[in-house]
Amino acid sequence: MDFGRLCPIMRRLALEAGDLIMEIYRGGDLDVRRKSDASPVTAADEAADSHITSGLRAAFPGIAVVTEEQTATHARRADPFLIVDPLDGTWEFIGRRRDFTVNIAYVEAGVPLRGVVYAPAKGRLFHTLADGTSVEESGRPAKDGAGPSRTIRVSAPDNEALTVVASRSHRDRATDDYISKYRVRELSSVGSSLKFCLVAAGEADLYPRLGRTMEWDTAAGDAVLRGAGGRMVGFDDHGSFDYGKPGFLNPFFIAHSPGVDLLPG
Repeated sequence: MDFGRLCPIMRRLALEAGDLIMEIYRGGDLDVRRKSDASPVTAADEAADSHITSGLRAAFPGIAVVTEEQTATHARRADPFLIVDPLDGTWEFIGRRRDFTVNIAYVEAGVPLRGVVYAPAKGRLFHTLADGTSVEESGRPAKDGAGPSRTIRVSAPDNEALTVVASRSHRDRATDDYISKYRVRELSSVGSSLKFCLVAAGEADLYPRLGRTMEWDTAAGDAVLRGAGGRMVGFDDHGSFDYGKPGFLNPFFIAHSPGVDLLPG
């Protein structure tokens, strides 16, 4: 893969999808419906999905594109593929909370090597560069090229005073019980893949998830986290986390700065 070509295209498509999402967000009628699994879908999900997938397929016709809204797509772990969540944090979007994101990632040999996470309502854009390092852009992102940015790195955590981030809409007792095993200085509830980016940027040390997620929910945030020196591991064994699994269903996981002393569940 030519990462020098891939990364700008993913970035531009995420920004364009963000514009489509914000137009609907500000317009009033979100057109909320339920999918077969009872999860919500809106006009914004569908508009962003259509725009991103058509753009990726035109630019990279030989690579499979897996998206939340087109779950019949198949990809094998051994083959490269692109994976998209056009609107991660749909509940946040419906609730008029601003921490929803556009996620696009490139996966090769089960590893998300490059990714972009854009939170259009917050104006925060995180992405990997061609060399794999992760950055956050400052100012209003322009579609024709990257603006001023800063390289992001995970924290050097104090295990006696950790900063922890957890899901806003899907947090449960099991998650709280696990977090209670650590010495926590600050605990925040945040929606969508922004949680990965907060760990990547050193604004949080630990993000545990003891609930159902799919690969499109995590791949882009995982790529940004890896590019910032962080890790995402399985909850049960703290083993490596990979992509291209049958059905794209994730196990429970922990995203963290490598300096965190992980505790058993």
